[in-house]
Amino acid sequence: MGKEINVNEAAQLKANDEAIFLDVREPEELAICSIEGALHIPMGEVPARLEAIPKDKPLVVFCHHGMRSMQVVQFLKARGFQQVVNMGGGIHAWVVHIDSSLATY
Repeated sequence: MGKEINVNEAAQLKANDEAIFLDVREPEELAICSIEGALHIPMGEVPARLEAIPKDKPLVVFCHHGMRSMQVVQFLKARGFQQVVNMGGGIHAWVVHIDSSLATY
């Protein structure tokens, strides 16, 4: 598994229930829009909540545009998570290309 996938690849994983989506945005961002079923752990809380992040299934990590989530991917990989990727473009790209019913910000 590489470090980044695009939103179309992520949508296929979601449709087939092949991955857990990890939203690392802040609560106020989550209030604007979210991907249904995603696990929400703000970036700053990830180190303290590692045990809440499953290691037995692929993880798709995302934020607003993909920068914070890439940092989280690198952090998780350094701690033994092998099946973890960044969703390039973040939730903004998801809204533009996958689900235009969600709000953008």
